[in-house]
Amino acid sequence: MSAHEDNATLEFFNHCPTHLDSAEDYRRIALFLIFLFIFMVGLLENVLVIWVNWRRRHSANGVLFCILNVSLSDLIVIVILPFFMMEVTMGNVWLWGRFLCKVTHLVYKVNSYSSSFFLALMTAERYLSLTRPSFPAFFPVLGRRRWVLCGGLWVLSLFLALLENVHVDLLEWDEPGCYLIPEHNANEWFFTLGFLFLVFQFLGPAAVIITCNVLIARAVRTAPDVQGRRDVWLVHVYSLVFVLCWLPYHFVMFLMILDDISHSIFSCNTMEVLYFSLFVVHSLSLFHCVANPILYNFLSKSFRDNLVNTVLSQLPRDGAGNQLGAGTNAPNGGGGDPGKQRKLSNASTSQSDVGS
Repeated sequence: MSAHEDNATLEFFNHCPTHLDSAEDYRRIALFLIFLFIFMVGLLENVLVIWVNWRRRHSANGVLFCILNVSLSDLIVIVILPFFMMEVTMGNVWLWGRFLCKVTHLVYKVNSYSSSFFLALMTAERYLSLTRPSFPAFFPVLGRRRWVLCGGLWVLSLFLALLENVHVDLLEWDEPGCYLIPEHNANEWFFTLGFLFLVFQFLGPAAVIITCNVLIARAVRTAPDVQGRRDVWLVHVYSLVFVLCWLPYHFVMFLMILDDISHSIFSCNTMEVLYFSLFVVHSLSLFHCVANPILYNFLSKSFRDNLVNTVLSQLPRDGAGNQLGAGTNAPNGGGGDPGKQRKLSNASTSQSDVGS
């Protein structure tokens, strides 16, 4: 699916004569089914999340603003997924030309970075709202700071993605393929690009997410306004899901980079296992597009109430519908003491249970 995987294929066959034809059909079927599941479920989830939360974008605080950006990032990856599904089905043959070869890989890389950045910043924002309510928000509702910071994260993601994408190109040998092939100092480039992706996409965001979630769990345990102590475990699930989605991929990629540096490190049998594992863990990493909407939205009572209210608002209005719609909107947009609502919101462990 990725240029790294295509390059791993080339490197593998350069120094290992082992053939993988016997497992090829099973690999294609398994990966296609994984991609199909992620595409169908992820598309529905992220469209719903954006549809519901977009209606609250002007009054939402920084946490919900980050959720919108994460969902947008995941949705964009979902949209280009059919190109990679067909590529896998045809044995890494790319039929859509050089332009789409570069664009689809650029889009994938940009959104891999941006999704991690906004998840990390959202967790930090949540921690500050719980422990230091007077601290200025990263994404304030008013002013230019929200859009400057948001644009800065997307620009940083684009810059990091372009460092790799300039080396991605369409090569036509026996069959056309989309490959990451640096023209000069290939091993140095592979190591540098892999290191940058590891640090900026995984290690840095993971450190922020895990640290802040541990601190959030401690703060929630001692918060006098929290009624549901059983929800404390949810903040640890946030960290666990992020690590489970991305750690296997980065670990296998790290081993592949080691083999690029010195071909004598692993035997050909080991490389065969790594080669197959790389495709599997890369496809599994896309499960964050399915997990994020569930964790940060559908587990939230606030989001579920707004989802029901949004659906009801699209139905023909009558007396019963108006009464029901008003009732479901109360948790987020109803009357009452704003200070009390914010206090209860800050005590919640759900990332999207924020006052609107």
